[in-house]
Amino acid sequence: MKLSEEAITRIKENFGYNDEEMELFLENPKNEVVLSKIFALQSKAIVIEVIESHGCVSQHKVGDKFYFEGINLLTRKCPEKMCISALSEMDRLVCGVFELFMAGVDPNEMIFNRASCWDVGVRCGGWGRIVMEIRVEKRRKVKKEQVL
Repeated sequence: MKLSEEAITRIKENFGYNDEEMELFLENPKNEVVLSKIFALQSKAIVIEVIESHGCVSQHKVGDKFYFEGINLLTRKCPEKMCISALSEMDRLVCGVFELFMAGVDPNEMIFNRASCWDVGVRCGGWGRIVMEIRVEKRRKVKKEQVL
């Protein structure tokens, strides 16, 4: 993998790699694929929106949105309270978007782009339930030095 010294230094600093670990990172061909596409991914916002809600203990409502930059949740753009059950289901959606993007497929073409929290709702012996839908949107312009 051919990276500038500046990029290598930034990766080492961000991940806390020593020289041996950095060498292992550079030898892995999958990392080259990710690095070749990461700039394009950083220009996207991954948005998970609540599309159904009833009885949610965290009071998530239809229209609430959770924003991700890559695999990182942007907490400042999310509801103040976040249900751990909902967050755990977001994991598979965000990872699915990441995998599709890395494979060169438009993540908005994901067939199964919805998930619900694991609470079954009051009618089935639970408390409440939300359903969420994921999509990818354009985001602000990203400078190369902001990536990684």
